[in-house]
Amino acid sequence: MEGGGFVPASKVNIYEGRVTAFVICTCLIAASGGLLFGYDLGISGGVTSMEPFLKKFFPSVLEQQSKASQTENQYCKFDSQLLTLFTSSLYLAALVASFFASIVTRIFGRKISMLAGGVAFLIGSILNGVAMNIGVLIFGRLLLGVGVGFANQSVPVYLSEMAPASIRGALNIGFQMAITIGILAAGLINYGTAKIEGGWGWRLSLVLAVVPAVVMTTGSYLLPDTPNSILERGQPEKARQMLQKVRGTQHVDAEFQDLLDATEAAKKVDHPWTNILQPRYRPQLVLCILIPFFQQLTGINVVMFYAPVLFKTLGFGDDASLMSAVISGIVNVLATMVSIYSVNKFGRRVLFLEGGAQMFIFQIAIGTMIAVRFGVNGDGELSRWDANILLLFICAYVAAFAWSWGPLGWLVPSEICPLEIRSAGQGINVAVNMIFTFIIGQVFLSMLCHMKFGLFFFFAGFVVIMTVFVYYFLPETNNVPIEEINQVWKQHWFWGKYIPDEALIGLSRSDEGRDT
Repeated sequence: MEGGGFVPASKVNIYEGRVTAFVICTCLIAASGGLLFGYDLGISGGVTSMEPFLKKFFPSVLEQQSKASQTENQYCKFDSQLLTLFTSSLYLAALVASFFASIVTRIFGRKISMLAGGVAFLIGSILNGVAMNIGVLIFGRLLLGVGVGFANQSVPVYLSEMAPASIRGALNIGFQMAITIGILAAGLINYGTAKIEGGWGWRLSLVLAVVPAVVMTTGSYLLPDTPNSILERGQPEKARQMLQKVRGTQHVDAEFQDLLDATEAAKKVDHPWTNILQPRYRPQLVLCILIPFFQQLTGINVVMFYAPVLFKTLGFGDDASLMSAVISGIVNVLATMVSIYSVNKFGRRVLFLEGGAQMFIFQIAIGTMIAVRFGVNGDGELSRWDANILLLFICAYVAAFAWSWGPLGWLVPSEICPLEIRSAGQGINVAVNMIFTFIIGQVFLSMLCHMKFGLFFFFAGFVVIMTVFVYYFLPETNNVPIEEINQVWKQHWFWGKYIPDEALIGLSRSDEGRDT
């Protein structure tokens, strides 16, 4: 049985055009939407490890820490459903918002959806910074979730539609790069604000989320919309002019015709959410569900939004836990740069498979080390040498995720759907991602308390499953124009039976060109 599937270069149209400064600039501005998601991922774990923040909103957690220190059970220091609700409520709001965002993205365009996300995140950031009670704090988190839902829905689609096929992977990963920069910036800010006398540093950490919100809001206001989106709204001449500007050439007839064909097909679909359930879209539906599902069950959010809490739980001091989160954040950024360089050079499948193998190895190593040092009862401590080795293992795991499942989890779903179901496909991708981000965020601390070191073996088992799935069921989409992606599915050993011949936009013109 073959693994994956590949389409010969002769089977797809190679459009004219070049990589223009215009498209690079627009994609970089759009990718800044990832700052919202990344900053929040990094900031929430930091403030929930700060004593003044816990004293203000979660005093029961401080009492629990005191009891845990007396019993020396390191696993259960932070086990609080109310505390995890602070973190995970954002992702529940993002889940709901993603469904509305898919409608806005389709009807009004990607640009408006990004703008709405930036405004919601801006208001939520201010509320979080000035919150005096848990109700305002959670409401602010919900608005942040609306911002994340809209941004995560629209930005990857925008990037995939604007970028030339030859560098679509690298430009789309700009979104994940912005996420990692946001996480790192949050870690550095938490490290600094934790040292502010008077115990109000956590407010500064939360309110500084207005910075990425302003960047996103301003940037999306200035951005042009994509040719695909302009065509969807019935403006073909404007769409052609934008395509010529994006590609840096007047000779865009072949690509524009494919966009027109895709738009005509999309107009026949009144309800993309119902349409995506048809057999012809089975591969896209399955991938848009399983890729975000697997992405969250790598266990990455155990490290990302609970990094300081995790390190503190494992015996790192207050400063050491925050600094360790910064170190893992730096590794995250650097490894994402590796993905930007290699995704178009080696393709998506190679990164998925290598990243899966590396994550499995180091999750087993982390779980084994914690088992040896803390046992089943959570009774033990880490020496300085042990702590450094554990941090090294965690960084190796983070690096593997950052050049594989991190960026590709957003890239692949955004590039595999034809226009008529693209908004629905990305809506499903964001929704599933947020569902499992919420679940992991809500139950992680409780799982750590009850499953102990076995939690890392639990996630390692899922990494094996997802790596096998990628090998057999994910075709290579590198360097394939986004409107001709169905040809990849048609050539696949398993998915090909679902794709009718009439779904292959552009194939007939490609064949005619070769015949002449």
